[in-house]
Amino acid sequence: MIGTGILKGMAVTLRNFAGSYFEKDRLITVQYPEERNPLPENYRNFPILIYDTDDAEAGLRCVACKICEKECPPQCIYIIKSDDKKPDYMGKPQFYPKVFDIDISVCMSCQICVEVCPFEAIKMDKDFELSKRERFDALLFRKEELSKSNEYYHRIHPVEAAAVDANLTAAAAAAEAKKKAAAAAAAAKPATPAPPTPPRGSTSAPGEAPPATTKS
Repeated sequence: MIGTGILKGMAVTLRNFAGSYFEKDRLITVQYPEERNPLPENYRNFPILIYDTDDAEAGLRCVACKICEKECPPQCIYIIKSDDKKPDYMGKPQFYPKVFDIDISVCMSCQICVEVCPFEAIKMDKDFELSKRERFDALLFRKEELSKSNEYYHRIHPVEAAAVDANLTAAAAAAEAKKKAAAAAAAAKPATPAPPTPPRGSTSAPGEAPPATTKS
């Protein structure tokens, strides 16, 4: 019969329209910005820098190795390494980024910078409300704007952040165990005995037997 498909479609529409008054799951429209759909765990937008402790400068995980800058396809990351070192979150002296900029107007959210970072220092944010009136300088995010705490990272990516923390804890424990093993091996190693001192007045070279003396 002609028009059967249209009638079926209208029946589905009418059922959803009437059901939306009783079932919230049938509501399609979200009253943004008052209402927001929850973002999935693996949602990503633009990179951020993670820091531990409460100090964004002292706890920054980034050591300015510049791997992310080299691997970035659109070349939107700009880093200047510091001239001095500071203790990282594990107390080891490390370099740090004196300048770390990301131009998000160029960033393509590919996450390659996250994958190549060996220090778990750069991750992807979920914030998508980043529109600005200016096109260039306002979309150039500097280190102060990119720095986010580890607690923030746990809020936006709880499963991923827990796995990262577990890996960092295991790596720190392995490094500490290796350090203790090396110290124990050095302590157990016998000291090398000093060479014998030649008699006073002898002209023999070090390592040679002193000249024999004859009685008169």
